[in-house]
Amino acid sequence: MALVIRLRRHGGKKKPFYRIVVADSHAPRDGRFVDQIGTYDPAFDPPRVAIKKDHVDRWMRAGAKPSDTVRKLIKQVSNAATSA
Repeated sequence: MALVIRLRRHGGKKKPFYRIVVADSHAPRDGRFVDQIGTYDPAFDPPRVAIKKDHVDRWMRAGAKPSDTVRKLIKQVSNAATSA
C-alpha cells in the first residue's frame, strides 16, 4: 500500500476548504483516508494553513509521499515558523 499526503476537498460550490490527509494512493480524492494531519483554507488572505508537523514527520518516515501542493504548504508553514 503506497501512502500519499494530499488534499481532500470539502466546502460548498465555489467555497473550497481542504483537509490534509494521509491516504492510499489508489483511493479517490475525497474517499477513504488513514489520518487527517491538517487543514488548508484558501478563502482568507493570506490563506490559512494548519499542519500537525509531528504527524507529517512520522508519516514521511513511514514512507508517505506528499503531493506537489502539500509539499509547498509544508514548506510554507516551516518557513513561517522559522522566521517568527
